Amino acid sequence: MTYKILVVEDEISIATLLQYNLQQAGYEVVVANDGKDGLHKAILEKPDLILLDLMLPKMDGMEVCKELRIKKINTPIIMLTAKDDEFDKVLGLELGADDYMTKPFSPREVMARVKAVLRRSKVTEVVKEEEEHVEQTYSFGQLQVLPDRFEAFLGEEVLEFTPKEFELLVYLLENKNRVLTRDQLLSAVWNYDFAGDTRIVDVHISHLREQIEENSRKPKFIKTIRGLGYKFEEPKL
Repeated sequence: MTYKILVVEDEISIATLLQYNLQQAGYEVVVANDGKDGLHKAILEKPDLILLDLMLPKMDGMEVCKELRIKKINTPIIMLTAKDDEFDKVLGLELGADDYMTKPFSPREVMARVKAVLRRSKVTEVVKEEEEHVEQTYSFGQLQVLPDRFEAFLGEEVLEFTPKEFELLVYLLENKNRVLTRDQLLSAVWNYDFAGDTRIVDVHISHLREQIEENSRKPKFIKTIRGLGYKFEEPKL
């Protein structure tokens, strides 16, 4: 299977370099040089991954990311930014980006991030009725998660997650009652073979809590283990 990657970058030299390296690695590449064209191609081309620059003409990367998530398009997004600004990075993750990279970056790092995201971004899209498969279901009170269907419910409410948020939730469920460090979560969910930014984990945990907790400031499911990491617990009745 050949993965299709959309590169949305207005600096022609960077866009060309990314296109060349991705094509050399065997990916199909589509390029857009401004935000509006990037949004249009993200919808039309249905890429498997988007490399999205933050500062773009016509529509910036934040707006593109926001619009895609509003339209329920959950294509994985790696945000590219020349700003070494924590606010921009965290805001990008809050709007639904899966990862970010700060310029300048090496082709090797780009390839590593792309492979890591693609390796875990594919979830089951269609569950065939005739398939002899026992679906895994996690149920905790009002919370129900069906990994094979990429579905989650809180009572009658359908929960909406990005692919990376859902992967993180399922991993926490698979390791219920185990304390997981941020580095463990980075390795398992983001497949980082090198030191990553653990704030990515914190932002995604915050998103999960907003969806599944009655009070995200007093979580019953996802507990913070001070000095260590996080643990998913089934609330005691």
